[in-house]
Amino acid sequence: MNTIVKDWHIVSVFDGDEFIGKVLWGICVDDMTYRFATDDYISTSKIVKISSHNQLIKTASGSFYQVIGEGQIAQVQLKDFELLRHGFSPEQITQLNLAPNGFFH
Repeated sequence: MNTIVKDWHIVSVFDGDEFIGKVLWGICVDDMTYRFATDDYISTSKIVKISSHNQLIKTASGSFYQVIGEGQIAQVQLKDFELLRHGFSPEQITQLNLAPNGFFH
């Protein structure tokens, strides 16, 4: 009924200074819904509830994710959100934003 995630981040999404919401980003350990393969990245819809006592996260789409291990807190700007959705980790997005303009073009 849920998906187990490791190496996870609770990512706050901002548009400038305006808070948009939080999503879960992590690596799939096991997915009982068969949406994700083991070791695939997962980027969820907006988080609606975090139950820290049993490490469960519920998203706006109604999915449940059980997180294992220690997680991290991260932030991305809305302009970078598609990178997150396409598998870039929050750390990779930060590194891309620190690179000189035109470095990757």
